Amino acid sequence: MDRTAKVTFVTLVGSVVNIILTVFKIFAGVLGRSTAMIADGIHSLSDLLSDIVVIVFVKISAKGRDKDHDYGHGKFETFATLIISLMLIVVAVNLMSGGINKIRQILDGGEVSSPGMIALWAAVASIVLKEILYRYTIIQGKALNSPMMIANAWHHRSDAFSSVGSLLGIAGAIFLGDKFVILDPITGCVISIFILVMAVKMSVPAIKELLDVSLPDDVEEKIEATAKSVKGVVDLHELKTRREGPGIIMEGHLVLDSEISLKEAHDISKKVEAALRKEFGSETQIFLHLEPEDDAE
Repeated sequence: MDRTAKVTFVTLVGSVVNIILTVFKIFAGVLGRSTAMIADGIHSLSDLLSDIVVIVFVKISAKGRDKDHDYGHGKFETFATLIISLMLIVVAVNLMSGGINKIRQILDGGEVSSPGMIALWAAVASIVLKEILYRYTIIQGKALNSPMMIANAWHHRSDAFSSVGSLLGIAGAIFLGDKFVILDPITGCVISIFILVMAVKMSVPAIKELLDVSLPDDVEEKIEATAKSVKGVVDLHELKTRREGPGIIMEGHLVLDSEISLKEAHDISKKVEAALRKEFGSETQIFLHLEPEDDAE
C-alpha cells in the first residue's frame, strides 16, 4: 500500500466513525435537549468534512512534478490543512453565537429544559471513540510524514476534548438541578473557544508554509552539518529552505576542492543528497550548485 492509499484508508476509518458520531450526537442532543451535545455533533460533522478534504487533496498532492508544477503538488496538502483550520474557525464562531443566545434566554427568564441522560451517554461514547481515533491517526500521520493528517488527528482530539466539556456541562445540569441548566450553554461556549484556539494554532504553520517561510535556524544548521559531514565537502552556503507538504525543499552552494575532477564533484554531491534525504526524508528535494573552493565567497 503506497502513501496515498494509506492516508486515504486511515481517513476513511475516521470518516465512518465521524458519520456515526455526528448522527448519534445530534440525535442525542435534540432528544436530550442539550445545546452542548448538538454543538458537539456539529463539531463531529466538521470532522467529517475535514476527512473529505484530506482524501481529495492527498490524491492531488501525490501527482508529483509536471510541466506546470516544477516542485510537485506538495503544497496542496498544506492548503488542505489551512482549509481544515478555516472550517474550524467558522464552526467555533457559530457555536459561540448559539451558546451566547441560549445564555441570554436563560438570564432573561426563559424556560430551558435540563438535558437528558442520552446526551450524557453520547458524550461518554464520543470521548472514548475520538481519543482512539486521534491516537490512530496521529501515529499514522507521523509515520507517513503528513502534516495534513496530523492536523486532522488534532481535529479528532479537539472533538474528544469538546465532548469532555459537554460531559461536564450536561452532568452538572442533570445532577445539580434546573438552577444549573445554564452550565450546558456555558460549556458550549467554552468548547467553541477551544476549537478556535486549535484552529489558529493549525493555520499559522500552514500560512507560513504557503508563504515559503524558511525553516527554523536549528533545522538549517542541521542541514549544513549533515552536508559538511560528507567527505570532500568544504562548505555549504547560500542555503535557502522551505517546506513543501510532507517534504522539504533546500537549495544551496556546495563548496568543493578546486583540484578534483567533475566526476568526483558529481559523486560527492550525490553522497550529500543521499545523506540529506536519509536525515530529512525521501520526500526532500535538493538543488545544489557546485562551487570550487577558490571561487567561494
